[in-house]
Amino acid sequence: MQMNLSQIIMVLIALFLTYLAIVKKYEPLLLLPLAFGMMIANVPMARLSAYDEGGLLFFLYKGIDLGIYPPMIFLCIGAMTDFGPLIANPKSALIGLGGQLGIFTAMGGALLLGKIIPGMEPFTVQEAAAIGIIGSSDGPTSIYTAGVLASHLLPVITIAAYSYMALVPIIQPPIMRALTTKKERVVEMKELKKVTRTQKIIFSIAITLATLIFVPEAGTLISMLMLGNLIRESGATDRYVRTLTNHLLNILTLLIGISVGATATADRILSPETLLIIGLGLFAFAFGTVGGVVIAKILCKITRGKVNPLIGNSGVSAMPMAARVSQKLGQEYNPHNHLLMHAMGPIVSSTIASAIIAGVFIRAFG
Repeated sequence: MQMNLSQIIMVLIALFLTYLAIVKKYEPLLLLPLAFGMMIANVPMARLSAYDEGGLLFFLYKGIDLGIYPPMIFLCIGAMTDFGPLIANPKSALIGLGGQLGIFTAMGGALLLGKIIPGMEPFTVQEAAAIGIIGSSDGPTSIYTAGVLASHLLPVITIAAYSYMALVPIIQPPIMRALTTKKERVVEMKELKKVTRTQKIIFSIAITLATLIFVPEAGTLISMLMLGNLIRESGATDRYVRTLTNHLLNILTLLIGISVGATATADRILSPETLLIIGLGLFAFAFGTVGGVVIAKILCKITRGKVNPLIGNSGVSAMPMAARVSQKLGQEYNPHNHLLMHAMGPIVSSTIASAIIAGVFIRAFG
């Protein structure tokens, strides 16, 4: 009797997301706690939303609100990521740059909406920049940027970013099929050359120093990412690697998922402004995928068929989900094709690029 219609709708949405996580196996590690947090947050008598002061989820959400979880996630991502594919094939960085198209289209769209929708209060440039970062498809970067530029939009931006990351297997394949030909989809890519441990260590240190000098606002995220990779490649800290890539990453994913879900209360989600932001997030994610695939198609032409455009979807930073989609779709058209490691190069470059763009936004608009 205490629940209104909008709260019932949110519970039904949460149950649908739970179905996708359990039955369809769409990124269950992230989507399942997110959906569960959304469900319990919309039962008012339980007082289990992230906004009910003094409750468990109120304190768990502080890790997002204070910007603690995003750098820690980057530390774990660095420890589980092989930078070798990017170093071995530097031109794949162009695909990662193409994937940033979504950031700027969403930012431009947010600024434009206030001018074309009668009676709507326009988004500020800070709000538009925070919304645009959803196009990076990088949850930690989206959280970090929104926390600095538009903290009042943090819940909806976080939900949009992580929801679209979880729904990568649904959103990306139709775009990839629409933009590629059958001939392009069966292109076999040669095995990447080996990269030495010394090269990887130098790369991590060089990127860290360059970021701290030229874009210090991105230093928190990039330095944690590179520290994680340095721990991985050093060969001297195996215990750290096991902890970061397993236990700590799983704990952080669980905490972020349920904390984000607990912010999705009906009064904050079922509003015109929120729905516009979620729509802009989808728009950004789609255009990021388009940008990556288009650059990959250009590289395919330039290299005379040595680059399979299906790795273009990895121009967005959804790690490692986008690479899995590249691999799955590639094998669907050519069972002898193995695109997983080739797709990791664009993802790594996209992760670095989106964090740097976020730093530029913070410097310019913060």
